[in-house]
Amino acid sequence: MPSISETVSTHQPDFNAYEELYKWFHTHPELSFCEKETAAAIAKHLESLHAFEIHTHIGGHGLAAVLKNGEGKTLLLRADIDALPVQEQTGLAYASTKRMKDVEGVEKPVMHACGHDMHITALLATAEMMVKAKDTWSGTLILVFQPAEEKGKGAQAMVDDGLYDKVPIPDVVIGAHVMPEKAGVIGTKRGLIASSADSYLLKIKGRQTHASTPHRGNDPIVQAASTILRLQTIVAREVDPLDFAVVTVAAIHAGDAENIIPEHAHLKLDIRAANPETRARVLSSVRTIVHAEALASSNPNTPELTEIRNFPLLYNDATVTATLEASFSSHFRDASYAAYTPDIARLQGSEDFGILATAVGKPSCFFLYGGTDPEVYGRLEGEGRLSEVPGNHSPFFVPVVQPTLRVGFEGYAVSALTFLGKV
Repeated sequence: MPSISETVSTHQPDFNAYEELYKWFHTHPELSFCEKETAAAIAKHLESLHAFEIHTHIGGHGLAAVLKNGEGKTLLLRADIDALPVQEQTGLAYASTKRMKDVEGVEKPVMHACGHDMHITALLATAEMMVKAKDTWSGTLILVFQPAEEKGKGAQAMVDDGLYDKVPIPDVVIGAHVMPEKAGVIGTKRGLIASSADSYLLKIKGRQTHASTPHRGNDPIVQAASTILRLQTIVAREVDPLDFAVVTVAAIHAGDAENIIPEHAHLKLDIRAANPETRARVLSSVRTIVHAEALASSNPNTPELTEIRNFPLLYNDATVTATLEASFSSHFRDASYAAYTPDIARLQGSEDFGILATAVGKPSCFFLYGGTDPEVYGRLEGEGRLSEVPGNHSPFFVPVVQPTLRVGFEGYAVSALTFLGKV
């Protein structure tokens, strides 16, 4: 039998076509749970391969495609498909100018500011290769195109909507994410690969009054300000410096007129941690501070802390990761366009990908690959300015199409052939 690298090389798709497809997805982003056109385009492409059993509208606009090819293991490869409420500022010819209403009916600018368009395209390219290379592998391949990852709800929505009643339960689950690392870099990491994330809406109710008579009211803005500053002491004074946690207040909305102390202040909080104990301790401290600042403000109204979303801690299974380490190190060893690292820096964001595996008690691995133009990355690195590389969720974040697409595709393809290849 041919090697994995020989199979990938022999059966790789026409990248020119997939580069154009990537640009289409980039120009046509859609918000979480609103991915109707995106899902339709994915389904259309899969149908054109005349090989997959396709299941649509799972957990919203989620899709799953199954290719059964004899006896063997069952592998699930996942890509997320939603975009973000971000106004693109890349200046690209194919930049998004789209606006759309979210699930709450609020119109917003939309951009694939996290690279999910690259994930979709790389997985679709893998689908074509696996069809062409059917003689070289055996087993069952499942492709999952998941909605609403940015909300931390899409994976669970697909599971709750009967994903595993529609497709076989996988033996192994693999996912991937493009990062602001140099394009061509691809890596794995054993153990923790993404932190937990807990997001909340904090509603502080005060008492409205004229700005000239603050003593007649109860100022929610001052209480909010004190709360924000106090929250920043949690990581600085309660978390071991050798540990990891982040407490961010990412939004605050209060008042309108300059001469009115408002009745309400609304804040959005984002809390991240790297282990369950720290997560619980930080969340407990957040609640303590929120309520203590209300008491300190002599505010009789109890603040309302409502969960918006949560992401679990994501761990890479040691055995599965070790298996991919061997395949990736062999495949990318002599590649002029790519470099593999077995201990890549973990994802700084969070992911709900792992739910697709933990829901059925199966092991998973999440690999990462870079998307920043190597020339730009090298220049900024040489000037000590790597912090200026646009990261995920930035209005300037956009992967250079190549070699990012090729590396993402090969990461998925090598993973598939590693677990489904004929012995």
